[in-house]
Amino acid sequence: MDWNRLLSANRLGAPRYEQTSPESGRSDFHKDHDRIVFSSPFRRMGRKTQVHPMTENDHVHTRLTHSIEVSCVGRSLGLLVAQRLAGALPAHITPYDIGAIVQAACLAHDIGNPPFGHAGEYAIRDWFRRDEHAYLLQNLTEAERRDLRTFEGNAQGFRVVTQLENHRFEGGMRLTFATLGTTLKYPWTSEHASDKGKFNCFQSEKLLLEETAHELGLPEIAPGKWARHPLSYLMEASDDICYAILDLEDGIEIGMLPYEMVEPLLLKICGGSELLELELAAAPSQRRKMALLRGKAIDRCVREVSDAFVRQHARLLEGSYQGDLLNDCPSFIREGIAEAKKLARERIFNARLKVEVEVGAFTCLDILLDAFCNAAYQLKVSQQMPFRMQRILDLMEYNAPKKEWPIYQTYRRVLDFIGGMTDNYATYLAQQVGGMGR
Repeated sequence: MDWNRLLSANRLGAPRYEQTSPESGRSDFHKDHDRIVFSSPFRRMGRKTQVHPMTENDHVHTRLTHSIEVSCVGRSLGLLVAQRLAGALPAHITPYDIGAIVQAACLAHDIGNPPFGHAGEYAIRDWFRRDEHAYLLQNLTEAERRDLRTFEGNAQGFRVVTQLENHRFEGGMRLTFATLGTTLKYPWTSEHASDKGKFNCFQSEKLLLEETAHELGLPEIAPGKWARHPLSYLMEASDDICYAILDLEDGIEIGMLPYEMVEPLLLKICGGSELLELELAAAPSQRRKMALLRGKAIDRCVREVSDAFVRQHARLLEGSYQGDLLNDCPSFIREGIAEAKKLARERIFNARLKVEVEVGAFTCLDILLDAFCNAAYQLKVSQQMPFRMQRILDLMEYNAPKKEWPIYQTYRRVLDFIGGMTDNYATYLAQQVGGMGR
């Protein structure tokens, strides 16, 4: 791969000449950042689950605060890497451009997640996989059925930024190809999804993924699968750093973890520091202690990940790099992050309160999918639309499908509508549609 192509400022869906002049005060990549921040789906992440659904604690992260923090780490990583690789990058690209690209991609990395976080993804997949719903999928291709049965927030995010926002179905947000490429952690379609169902593109956006890969010069590994943009590894590392460390902070905040269990783990990630231990001893509260540890741990991870990127630069450009950059960091970072994730899995993700709310999330999405998918199917097959079904589709307003559309496109629009909901609105609408509202 070649940095001149990888850093393309051309925009998906926009004329090639429509680029920012140097006098504008913002580079094309800073414009990407602003377009994401001012978008409706970004704003709605303020009421979408990060780890703890429907929490009343204002100190606990939402998808919005998580994404903002990830973007700050990503900007730092982009700046450090660009400063180290100055001679290898195009002359017109500054370190601040690279920082802005990674920052914008980090802001958008969760923008397609449905209500209730990963529980919402599993609920949608489960609904479409049930035998009693097979008739709804009978006229779809195998690839289209696989998309619905493996609903993936990353693929929905690519659809949001390239199709649904601003210039609807004409480039979406019209982000630069450099930023689009950096958002693609899994630049392939559902046929190449991992065991965990990870992919970045539904059939409805396949041509847009092909266009993006061609513009950036991403090598095609197999039909429908491309090598990752090198900067996507910085976006991935930023996300991993934040959720590994900040999930523990949230766990302490809501009483699922004792501070004393977290402190030695984060001190390990920091690499050990007598000065830090003295600062911790003088800190007046657990929150202040956690703030100190969080800042030092993230700073150390950023420095080590930037070193790893520079060491792996040649392989990243070849498209032959496998794995993630945190695993190429020194053992105290690698082991510390792994231990943090393990602790979160054991003590936070399986906590009874979280499980109870996630089960409720399945019920909520079942009600919505039953109502809207069945109404969409009736629109396609009924000579005269049942009154209740029509009223359900009326709730979608301008998002409502049309009778002449292919059924896959119809279901995609239903999932755009449900997937875009906040936790609160999904709960409210399920109560209303399910006849439980007051």
